[in-house]
Amino acid sequence: MKEVTDISSYDAIKLVFYVDGKRVEETDVDPKMTLATYLRDKLKLTGTKIGCNEGGCGACTIMVSHVEDGEIKHFSANSCLMPICGVFGKAVTTVEGIGSVAKNRLHPVQERLAKAHGSQCGFCTPGFVMAMYALLRNNPNPTVSDINLGLQGNLCRCTGYRPILEAFYSFAVDENGTLKVSEDNGCGMGENCCKLKKKDENGCCGGEESTPGYTGGERKRKIQLSDLSDCKPYDPTQELIFPPELKLHSYESKSFAYDHNHTKWYQPVSYENLLCLKRELPHARLISGNSELAIELKFRFIDLPAVINPRQVKELHARHLEDNGVYMGTGMSLTDMDNYTVQLMKELPKGNVTGISECDKCQFLDIHCRETITNRMCVSNKIFMYRDTEHTGVLKHVHEMLHWFAGIHVRNVASVAGNIATASPISDLNPIWMASNAQVVLDSDARGEKKVHIDEKFFLGYRKTVIQPDEIIKAVIVPLTQENEHFAAYKQAQRREDDIAIVTGAFLVKLDPKTLIVENIRISYGGMAPTTKLALNTMEKLKGDKWSQEFLDKTLGLLSEELKLPAGVPGGMSQYRLSLALSFFFKFFLEVSKKLNLTEIKFVDCNLKIGQDVPQTLYATQLYQEVNANQPAHDPLGRPIKHVSGDKHTTGEAVYCDDINVADCLHMAFVLSPIAHGTLNSIDYTAAMNVDGVIGYLDAEDVITGAQMGHHSDTPVFVKEKITFHGQPIAAIVATDHEIARRAASLVKLDYAVEKPIVTIKQALEAESFVFKHFVIHSSLNDNEQVIKNDWSKYDRVVEGSIDMGGQEHFYLETQQCIVIPHEDDELEIIISNQCVNDVQIEVAKCLGMAQHKIQTKVKRIGGGFGGKESTGAILAVPASLAAKKFGKSIKFKFERFDDMAITGTRHPFTLQYKLAVDENGKFIDLDFTALSNSGHTIDLSMGVMQRAMVHADNVYKFANADITGKMCKTHLASNTAFRGFGGPQGMFGTEIMVKHVAEQFGWDHDEIRQKNFYQEGDCTPFGMHLNQCNVTRTWEECRKNSDYDKRLEEVKKFNENNKFRKRGIYLTPTRFGIGFGLKQLNQAGALVLVYTDGSVLVSHGGMEMGQGLHTKILQIAARCLEIPIEKVHIHDTSTDKVPNASATAASVGSDMNGLAVQDACRQIMERLAPFKKLNPDGKWDDWVKAAYVERVSLSASGFGIIHHEPVDFFNGKGAELFGYSVYGTACCEVEVDCLTGDHHLLRTDIVMDVGESLNPAIDIGQIEGAFIQGYGLFTMEEVKIRPDGIRLTRGPGNYKIPSADDAPRHFNVSLLGNSSNKMGIFSSKAIGEPPLFLGSCAFFAIREAVRAYRIQNGKTVSFLFQDYFAFHSPSTPERIRMACEDFVTSHVPPLPEEGSYTPWTTSV
Repeated sequence: MKEVTDISSYDAIKLVFYVDGKRVEETDVDPKMTLATYLRDKLKLTGTKIGCNEGGCGACTIMVSHVEDGEIKHFSANSCLMPICGVFGKAVTTVEGIGSVAKNRLHPVQERLAKAHGSQCGFCTPGFVMAMYALLRNNPNPTVSDINLGLQGNLCRCTGYRPILEAFYSFAVDENGTLKVSEDNGCGMGENCCKLKKKDENGCCGGEESTPGYTGGERKRKIQLSDLSDCKPYDPTQELIFPPELKLHSYESKSFAYDHNHTKWYQPVSYENLLCLKRELPHARLISGNSELAIELKFRFIDLPAVINPRQVKELHARHLEDNGVYMGTGMSLTDMDNYTVQLMKELPKGNVTGISECDKCQFLDIHCRETITNRMCVSNKIFMYRDTEHTGVLKHVHEMLHWFAGIHVRNVASVAGNIATASPISDLNPIWMASNAQVVLDSDARGEKKVHIDEKFFLGYRKTVIQPDEIIKAVIVPLTQENEHFAAYKQAQRREDDIAIVTGAFLVKLDPKTLIVENIRISYGGMAPTTKLALNTMEKLKGDKWSQEFLDKTLGLLSEELKLPAGVPGGMSQYRLSLALSFFFKFFLEVSKKLNLTEIKFVDCNLKIGQDVPQTLYATQLYQEVNANQPAHDPLGRPIKHVSGDKHTTGEAVYCDDINVADCLHMAFVLSPIAHGTLNSIDYTAAMNVDGVIGYLDAEDVITGAQMGHHSDTPVFVKEKITFHGQPIAAIVATDHEIARRAASLVKLDYAVEKPIVTIKQALEAESFVFKHFVIHSSLNDNEQVIKNDWSKYDRVVEGSIDMGGQEHFYLETQQCIVIPHEDDELEIIISNQCVNDVQIEVAKCLGMAQHKIQTKVKRIGGGFGGKESTGAILAVPASLAAKKFGKSIKFKFERFDDMAITGTRHPFTLQYKLAVDENGKFIDLDFTALSNSGHTIDLSMGVMQRAMVHADNVYKFANADITGKMCKTHLASNTAFRGFGGPQGMFGTEIMVKHVAEQFGWDHDEIRQKNFYQEGDCTPFGMHLNQCNVTRTWEECRKNSDYDKRLEEVKKFNENNKFRKRGIYLTPTRFGIGFGLKQLNQAGALVLVYTDGSVLVSHGGMEMGQGLHTKILQIAARCLEIPIEKVHIHDTSTDKVPNASATAASVGSDMNGLAVQDACRQIMERLAPFKKLNPDGKWDDWVKAAYVERVSLSASGFGIIHHEPVDFFNGKGAELFGYSVYGTACCEVEVDCLTGDHHLLRTDIVMDVGESLNPAIDIGQIEGAFIQGYGLFTMEEVKIRPDGIRLTRGPGNYKIPSADDAPRHFNVSLLGNSSNKMGIFSSKAIGEPPLFLGSCAFFAIREAVRAYRIQNGKTVSFLFQDYFAFHSPSTPERIRMACEDFVTSHVPPLPEEGSYTPWTTSV
């Protein structure tokens, strides 16, 4: 090769790869472009979705195939991280490449996922499909464990994961290699299928002959939704072949270079050339997984003049055993590294096992050699054996740590070199390398190869190492554990799977086996300093000491001093991080002591590991009532029909807003405020306007004077003067593509003056900062003209307290986006991912001074909403419409996840204050309840949220008197907005905390207290609604029985008695949710039904599809009403030119209101057709339709529907019959908590939900499961983090964690309450979208029970005595759990300084 930097000297200078079997050759593509962007924007393969652009959600998963060592290998990868040049010489398979609805060809993965009801909004579905597909290509007969591993890194916000797992587990084989699903057994549960078990004494299992919950008559209750027995088997021989060209021409051994404008890509195959490249380009970035660099490029807009990809260099893939270590080249992916580690663990687990490698020459080793045992010498080229000791101690923990390291799609491409070189202080692996005294092999062209220990001298500072710019990391050498050495590593994160560590600890000790003297000890931590830290002072003082109880006490004291963190440390959690560091060492101490059988050590026999009883597979039931046996076969109502778009979700053919390509379209990006509060002085666009491709900009000067967005017209389109939240739009850049607009926006210079923001509820109260006047409810006004004020001094038993409940990011997988197309006559067509096309139409018309009839707003489907897309659409639709008008071009505007989370607001955080009086029998006699919400900078929907919280502050309990107040705090945060449940979960949470407070303070059983205070039929709520068909007791009793609660409660108590540091909790939680909008005018809906002469029917209605299955239910309703097969009915989209003035698809009333409207329209059609049916009784639908047309009878009808509403007077406090009905439910959850770390497992969940007569059991059960898991996330792990200066820290999946498949309970049983007919609902059904969400709090309360058991054990809470209550705020993060579990470890953690004397890293808003 001439010159390594000379592009022309490389074997290939054109980018060649294959996509779905088709050859792609590129000579003009930016190497910085990701594969996901290329697939979507260049190849128009939009099945691959982009959910986060940081490899954290899995929506973009694809499969990559390549040749390695002569074999074709496949791996899944995040295409949003994969640089386009990284697929040179490889074959890419997308979701479109494996199956198609249009071609009537579904892959078995797609078919089973759709049939198992495994998609709702469908945006995550292609990623799940490809994750499973890639697994099957590598392993056609996977185990359940393989499948669990293959889905790491894929998130779903809708389903709760159960149907996805059930579908994919159907591909699994058992320990005998037998398929779990066959024609004989179509259940995804395999051997756990109910039909294969005998009915137990509780009647909980059975087949067709023995139906659980069978109520007699012609209807049975079925126990499972899906039967996969008729799905086609997976046949690996039918897959797309690897492109022969790539193998024939040995692309894997070709060097490749590429030059495009400002970036050069080098991909050498020669190790010598790699070193030369690093010499010539010392500051060029080496990439492997691109997980770090992709983030910098996407969100920090760094320059990237040169990139070196070393993955094709064979020398970097070397792996072998050395004297006392394992040599692993850094060209290996983390997955390869893990596989090799597992291989070694199998072959070298303990003594007397043959090694797998051969020595190059004789060496004196501390081994037993097969040939020369007497002189303990290894004979050259002879396989050797190790002494009788475990050598894989470090390898074992490398393997365990890699399991939790990122997701599988990242590990498939990432290299350990990147993890070492980036020097992250919270690295999972670096503490292991440091504690084990591992080495890296560094090499440079100038100085040659050297080995460097990863020790206290390796990391020089924050993200700085001793590695020189011209050096590469050739390999890492992992030591083998030597005789008398013990090693362990531990990690704690916010979420177990695919999450960065809060703290990682790794420990090595060498003990004299006779004296137990510490000969050597190494203690290393990540997350305790700006670098990975070796506890040198502690280590020095421990050497020579005896391993004993006193040794532990001394170590904890030394570590607490050496590792002490300042209260405002970056990353926060100073006390928790120190407690973790100490707890990790304590775990290590007990583990070693147990191994050495040191019975004198306290707690040595304690089992410290939680989740051991969590099965790999799934045990789930879905209990629902079949339709009547006499129901016509063509009548779909009440049947578990799959989602109408389910098949298209799995193939990527379901179209979302960003999938639509508009010719000659411009793109927009916001310039966002970097501060939370201040005054904007000036904007300088100069640098941005100099970027090629930039068309222009918009700011406040482009907005009509006085025009503001929002229902209360209080939200500026752009900042004119006052900045009121961090991330507030100040201006927008318009350019020829998305990335150009974003980069240019980052170059806009802002001049501003910073002012102190109001961030928290507490600060707002002190400043008397509110968005609106306070609301009140007085139950005494239900029967009196005046408010009755009771004398609280007369009550003997009163509890008083306050509890905080944090916010929640919606994390819909599809971010907010819209397309605005200008048309003739000053018309605008707006395609938007939004829940309320009517509001978007109104806001655009208002802010642009247009008439609404000139604006057509429409949506086909959205990738999740959860309330987050109810009122926020104007934030992007109004600026995009302004741009379309200004520049006369179509505008596409899409938010990056990073920006979406900053701009659009969250669930309202609440503080709930209460004072409750009870009588001697535990009956609630008086309540003073105040709800305080953090509304953000404008009103938005805060009034409705607060009102919903207030009318749910009673939950399911009768209060003799209640006075409820609501205060909405105005702060300098993004306006918090609607979220599934509105304010209901917040209000009910305060109530359930109250119940616990009463029970614990007065020593009562909390279940008995609940039952004593349950609403009964006809009772009146504090807000004036009488409860008819009140089923709270029915759901409670059925859930209690189904879950075997009483028996399991005793088992939990016994478990807690026998386990010192592991505790379990089990809990029952009831809920009541009122159905309807809070404003009367919103409780209406319209529909348009068009019948065509061929008999086909087109239905339009005001609701929209966001995954909740509304369109599917509407199709079922229309088919029932028209008495035709569902195949004849179609819904195209939701549009303001079909149905005007439609309310938002929210408040769970989508099927109630729109179903009534469709029913009304169908009734009109049927009345018109009645004469033709009478004339031709033997005719068919098509005949009657044609006859009506001939007779000029209208075959279209506009329908209308309303639901019950009477307004409550929230200004004076008088109630009314606000809702037509309520939905009831009860959940039972059991958890296991690691009291030393705060980690927990949700072991089992049972839910009984009252849904009336289900319109579609599959959809309703899916809504219940999905809402529960979303609620579980809300109350246990999802934490919105904001700095005291108002800067939002949680802006993506990297630092905001929603539940993963690993978090879903493996025992998950959902039952629909039988024989519950709702006279107020369409076809006797009940709404279901929001009501189950609060049941997720059941897991929170179960966790609290486990914490309480630990506190009682340690004397922090006195059981069975008064004053037993302790405050435990939501969410119950690992930090909150651990810090509530006070013990001898936390006693070493110093208290925080006085509030106000330091600046905390984050603040509770």
